[in-house]
Amino acid sequence: MPTPLDPAALAQLFTEARTHSAWQDRPVSVQTLHQLYELMKFGPTSANASPARFVFVHTPAGKARLQPYLSEGNVEKTMSAPVTVIVAQDMAFYEELPRLFPHADARSWFAGNPTAIEATAFRNSSLQGAYLMLAARALGLDCGPMSGFDAAGLDAEFFPDGRVKSNFLVNLGYGDPSRLYPRSPRLAFDEACRLE
Repeated sequence: MPTPLDPAALAQLFTEARTHSAWQDRPVSVQTLHQLYELMKFGPTSANASPARFVFVHTPAGKARLQPYLSEGNVEKTMSAPVTVIVAQDMAFYEELPRLFPHADARSWFAGNPTAIEATAFRNSSLQGAYLMLAARALGLDCGPMSGFDAAGLDAEFFPDGRVKSNFLVNLGYGDPSRLYPRSPRLAFDEACRLE
């Protein structure tokens, strides 16, 4: 039976983890990016649809392609991050369902139903982006998720066939703790939750 993680693990994943905008000059290896995906892919999605697609932008050439589409306030932190992940959604994810969800005809739930496709792709790629951040923290990396980019321009640059659309970006690396602001407050249980 699973048991609760120890306090150090919970701190690394949640209570002491921070959103970073400044980065140490330490690379993130391609091997680590493979490990990251191998962890996060096990997070649950609707009908195991797994609509997220990830572009790990880690080369100077890749960053040069990305930069024109960033909002002004996101340029410096993104260009200095070792890796920027484009978390995207495959709008034809349902074509993989005969393989990913073989015990039902799940493809028929989506084919020809753009409302279901869009809602499922967005919701579940967002979930998978969150799994990616938790997996990154579990591997000792820091994260800086963000919106603030020209999605149409970025999609034309990185996904020209139109099948995949960007959702959000995540900078990855080893954050510079000296550049953090004090932690912002969070809502209390009674402000955000209710029991029925």
